[in-house]
Formats: sequence, C-alpha cells, structure tokens
Amino acid sequence: MPMVNIQVTREGSAPDRDAVTADEKARLIAGVSQLLLDVLGKPLDSTFVVIQEVELENWGWGGLPALEYRKRLAAGGKS
Repeated sequence: MPMVNIQVTREGSAPDRDAVTADEKARLIAGVSQLLLDVLGKPLDSTFVVIQEVELENWGWGGLPALEYRKRLAAGGKS
C-alpha cells in the first residue's frame, strides 16, 4: 500500500489566491494515484495521497527564508 506525501507552498497558483484549490488537490491526488498504477501496478484503492500546505515563513532556499530570497532575487542580487 503506497503512501505519497506531497508538500506545496501555501501560496496558491495565482496572485489572487493564497492556497491550492480543492480542484487542484483532487487533480494531484488523481494524477499521482494513476502514476503509481501505471508504473508500479498499485491499485487506486490501496494508494493514499496526503497533501500538506507549507506556510511561506516555514521554508526557504539559498540559506535564506523564502521571502527574503525572493526580495533579493527581485532586486537583482544574489543570495
């Protein structure tokens, strides 16, 4: 029984949204489940998919919090 954990940033997929929509989550679940069926032969009814939304302040890259990294990037600077 496969269990897949998907982490997405809690920012949405458009400037006017602050979260992933229910439809987008349903499509992720369907797509990942189908992929496991196609590649590993795992039945859809035995595949579990968990989606976690990560708040902006809880992740980063380049050694910086995500918001600070983006600010520097936008200003033309490097990390």
